[in-house]
Amino acid sequence: MLLFAFAAALLLAVLLSSLAHRTILSTAVLFLLVGFVLGPETTGVLDITADSPIVATLAELALFTVLFTDGMRVGWADLRSAWRLPGRALGWGLPLTLLITSLLAHFVVGLDWPESLLLGAVLAPTDPVFASALVGNDRVPGRLRHLLNVESGINDGLALPFVILFLAVAAGSDDLHLDELGLELLLGLVIGVGVPWLALRLERTRFFSASTQYEPLNGVAIGLLVLALGLVTHANLFLAAFAAGITVATFGERQRESFEHFGELIAEVFKLAALLVFGALISIEFLGEISWPGWVFAVLAIVVARPVALAVSFLGSRLSRTEQFAAMWFGPKGFASVVYGLLVLQAGIPAGDEIFHLVALTIVLSILAHSSTDIVIARIFDPATTPAWYERLRQASADRRGRGRDRRVSGDPDPDRR
Repeated sequence: MLLFAFAAALLLAVLLSSLAHRTILSTAVLFLLVGFVLGPETTGVLDITADSPIVATLAELALFTVLFTDGMRVGWADLRSAWRLPGRALGWGLPLTLLITSLLAHFVVGLDWPESLLLGAVLAPTDPVFASALVGNDRVPGRLRHLLNVESGINDGLALPFVILFLAVAAGSDDLHLDELGLELLLGLVIGVGVPWLALRLERTRFFSASTQYEPLNGVAIGLLVLALGLVTHANLFLAAFAAGITVATFGERQRESFEHFGELIAEVFKLAALLVFGALISIEFLGEISWPGWVFAVLAIVVARPVALAVSFLGSRLSRTEQFAAMWFGPKGFASVVYGLLVLQAGIPAGDEIFHLVALTIVLSILAHSSTDIVIARIFDPATTPAWYERLRQASADRRGRGRDRRVSGDPDPDRR
């Protein structure tokens, strides 16, 4: 039944995709709503719970593919030549977002400090997939798109050590296994760089050459091999995925170009499937279990934590106010937070269920807010992205003002009042 629901929702999303690009309608919201309606606590069509294996599997695959394709958008030369703004967002913005979110969790919700810091770490990563109209618009300043793209790709891996560390503290563990964590990160980096580098080197030898038909599958094969080796060696999959994407972009420009469109479609399919499954976990009863301080926290985590953190990070930068505003606002919570939230839930700590409720609520509100405002904010940089509904409202307002001027000149009363 899950496959049928996803296929039907995917067809509907394809049929509405042209309308979605012109309005605030979002395919991400569509799949979230489909999952919500079909969930076990709403209509019961889908029998999915938070501990179902498909939930964690889909979330991890979606995050892996998104990070892999994100990494392909920037090569090492791009990172080296334009690292200052992403460095500000990662070096200052990420820890400040974690800290501010933790403060809100402690003083608004009342969580203890270990759980508050854990919640802050889970919600610190960002995902620009839900702001595609901004990140994918070539008329938006390149440094802003580069900033959001690089930041979101790296901060998932940077937040993971904090999640594991604070999870161990919240669970009361005496051994934090920092050596194991370091090994996972190192293995992820080695696999993410080594596998695509070797594959690209082999293709340049006289014994191997990919045909035009099979060229797009080169990226698929590299990604699958990185995923498989990461699972076998227990490496950090997300760092491996992003590192692999950057390596392909750095050493295989032709391979990147052939895989780019195909890879984005694959990532989109996994992303939408994960959103449908995640939406099925949400219900009226689920949201009703969250206290009003929890709702206040979720709103503040979106409209206060990241904007304040990025405002401090960009002090003294050369970003315009408009670019700063866009970067401060577009910090959507996405698959990394879903995956980390599930890790917390499956760890079985006393406050795990409450933390998961807060994470889920914040993600839902973030998806609704960010995926519905990207097209509006993009209009500031590119008038061609003006939503159709906005143009109609603006034209209607202009017509009313024109009729008003004509009546004042002619002295005629309002014809609608006759």
